[in-house]
Amino acid sequence: MSMTFFSASSTALFSSTWTQGSTGAYAGTCIFLIILAVLFRFLAAGKHALEHRWLDRDLRRKYVTVRGMPTETERIRSDDDSKDAVLISERGVEEHVRVVRRSHRPVTAWRFSVDLPRAAYATVMAAVGYLLMLAVMTMNIGYFLSVLGGTFLGELAFGRLTQLEEHGH
Repeated sequence: MSMTFFSASSTALFSSTWTQGSTGAYAGTCIFLIILAVLFRFLAAGKHALEHRWLDRDLRRKYVTVRGMPTETERIRSDDDSKDAVLISERGVEEHVRVVRRSHRPVTAWRFSVDLPRAAYATVMAAVGYLLMLAVMTMNIGYFLSVLGGTFLGELAFGRLTQLEEHGH
């Protein structure tokens, strides 16, 4: 195995059956690597969005029963200035609970509905990342530049979706 970059249009990729026989096939393989690298950046942006969705859902999922405090509907009915009004919640009716939103990021409880998709998503991301790594490890300069170009294009297209929010929220 060569330890220096080289440029050959007949370098096998992932297996000996994926060996290019022409310049067009080599260009097609490079385009495939560019798309694969863009897909990897897209997956990273998607994971970021999913993590935010799961965390937001977890922070909003705590319900606390409030004893001795009037519900919002009772408060509205007892107010002399209000007309006949009814409070409708997300579920369509008022419940005797209040939604408590935590403002910090705790370690969330293990949930099958979140942790199984998270693990599957991370596995797909690892597989794509390892395929890109194997392409670079061939030391073919065309493959290397294709992975870099795809990473650049993917970050250009999806990088703004993975920005850290201000103040750690």
